[in-house]
Amino acid sequence: MNQHHATTGPSDQQQITLRGPAELADALPFVLGFHPTDSVVLVALHGERGRFGGRLRLGIPSSPGEWPATADHLAECLVEGCERRGERPDGILVFLCQDPAPGESGRRVMERLRPLAQRLRTACGALDVPVYEALCISDGRHFSYCCPDTRCCPPEGIPLALPGTSVMAAAAAYAGIRVRGTLRDMETALQPPARTDESALRQALDAASAALLPCIIDAPALARMREETLRLARELMRRLERADARGGDAADDALVTDREAAEVIMGLQDRDARDQAAEWMEGVEGTTALRLWRVLARRCIPPYTEHAAAPLTLAGWTAWSTGDEPAARVALGLALNADPDYRFAQLLHQACNEGLDPESLRACLRGERPAGNLVPPQGGAVEPGPVQDAEAAAEPTGPAVSTASAPSTAPARRRVRQARAGAVRRPPAAGRTTRPGRGRRGDIRAVRAVGNPPRRGRRGPGKG
Repeated sequence: MNQHHATTGPSDQQQITLRGPAELADALPFVLGFHPTDSVVLVALHGERGRFGGRLRLGIPSSPGEWPATADHLAECLVEGCERRGERPDGILVFLCQDPAPGESGRRVMERLRPLAQRLRTACGALDVPVYEALCISDGRHFSYCCPDTRCCPPEGIPLALPGTSVMAAAAAYAGIRVRGTLRDMETALQPPARTDESALRQALDAASAALLPCIIDAPALARMREETLRLARELMRRLERADARGGDAADDALVTDREAAEVIMGLQDRDARDQAAEWMEGVEGTTALRLWRVLARRCIPPYTEHAAAPLTLAGWTAWSTGDEPAARVALGLALNADPDYRFAQLLHQACNEGLDPESLRACLRGERPAGNLVPPQGGAVEPGPVQDAEAAAEPTGPAVSTASAPSTAPARRRVRQARAGAVRRPPAAGRTTRPGRGRRGDIRAVRAVGNPPRRGRRGPGKG
């Protein structure tokens, strides 16, 4: 067994000392806030006692041919991210988490993933940061890739501790920290449920999409669409606020009709409308807005799955703003799966990954409210204001990593982008719309407050 000790908190806070692979494996869900599935996780260690620092999670690429580039990118992301925060890691922990396929054992999963573990160790070593431990967690057992002693780390692995019995579980319970279940469960709660008949919802989305198209080249119509989108969103939030949140997702879904959901989904494809909606980020308003964004994300059925990027990004931002970082990472990862080029999700995901304080962005958004509110107090008309070109602020400067649970390729079909001033593009194919106010014209004005997006266009193989 590798006798490396790791601590889980800064020196001025309560610390938990973890000794050996078993306690490290048991601590992982508490470090992330959920049980990772089909994931590679890297955790930075700092100082002589191995204090936990930055961490990254990425879905394990299904193709072994992608593993070398994935390993190199993850190592680079973690080390450079820590350096930008002023503290280069002294070591790294690697976790490979994957359930066995039918007929496969946990030991077989460990052996199948061994080349990925070895490449991660090599990639970190090439950056002069050693991997102190590399574990595979599968089928309720953990296996060490680093310890050669079969007396303490047998080839058949060691069972994980029973839930709630580890030192980390006890400390987390005392601190009020909870694990939300599996990553797969959290993702499922943000995706469309199975329906016996999707025709009514698809017709509503088709109608809302058709109504949006004329607004793309008509500024007054676009302003009216923004106003109506925000008015309807506020109405739905009031409806949700009056209902009991304990009813869960199904109860929230029942409070919003397909037509209402479709109209708000299409309206949020406009960048300015989405940025105004991002101001609903605190207190009861933020909690209710998060419920609405989740409802809308679950209505984005094919061929409108790419439109889920807007509500998923808003869900990620609102969750992060209200202190739920694990939920934020999951929502932003799904947003990047829906549209790998969605700039707002890229920026927020990088900021969340780097452990930045969302208060800086909240302060900017609070400052935008008096001048930018598109919902006039008495329902008066709103003239479209100037849109600041934030492309210079969004120039990438460092790597980012998606938190999607499994690798996905970017949509093969070509995305239809907004026409720049003075140019008109051909209408999109049936079932698709352009996104007014989106793309190269920039993103939310407060982007400067959350840091810069990645310099490299890649976020890992297969992530777009």
